[in-house]
Amino acid sequence: METFADRKAGYLRTEQGLREQQRRMAEIRATAESDDGLIGATVGGYGELVELRLDPRVFRTPDSTGLAREITKTVHRAADLAHEEGFALVSELFPAGATAAEADLRLGPALHELDRRIAGGER
Repeated sequence: METFADRKAGYLRTEQGLREQQRRMAEIRATAESDDGLIGATVGGYGELVELRLDPRVFRTPDSTGLAREITKTVHRAADLAHEEGFALVSELFPAGATAAEADLRLGPALHELDRRIAGGER
């Protein structure tokens, strides 16, 4: 029969593993370029914009709406790449057959639940 101490030790091991995955996710950097190569976007492991590069030639045609649309597309491409890379890092945490498209890589809620269970001894 599993004791509370056994469960707590298991939760602590799981927590350590999840925190290590969070650290690895924070190190991810994915970069994408626009089709014309004039816009470059680098995002972190959770899709947050880390760097944006605009070639000065983007200002030759004053179209702020078009520029905004291309920046957005490029950032989304980079975020998709980061998500794929992140999923590759943590895929063993998901059920067999799970795909990157359906995976939520934010581990905070799982860690919060583990903390709650460790503190309260709940199942």
